[in-house]
Amino acid sequence: MLNRVQHCAYKRSMKILVILLMLGSESLAIWYEMIGAKNYTQNQPVGKIFLFLAPAVIGAGFGLLLAYVLGIKAFKNIWVVSVISITSIVIAEPILIYAVFRELPTRGALIGFVLGVVGLLSAVFLK
Repeated sequence: MLNRVQHCAYKRSMKILVILLMLGSESLAIWYEMIGAKNYTQNQPVGKIFLFLAPAVIGAGFGLLLAYVLGIKAFKNIWVVSVISITSIVIAEPILIYAVFRELPTRGALIGFVLGVVGLLSAVFLK
């Protein structure tokens, strides 16, 4: 049986684990999607790309499933878990786009990204 201090530390550790697992799994899924897209633009056959990347994407999917399962237990609110997932994507995707494609957003894409972040923040912080 855990005492009160140990229980609080355990709950905090679970929340941190969920956030890191979600960020890592979302990042891996996005990374593999972009590697597939980049390989396709370099005239790699779709079947070869799919067979090579499908197991990795499935692995990332298992990580996401585990993050959601542990997240609902740790946070007791599916909306919080969903916001963690969406925020992970908002953080990881622009970094990975630049890492894989070495491409900066166009003006319209940048405005869309900023509006998406503002929408996400308003959903989280406004009642």
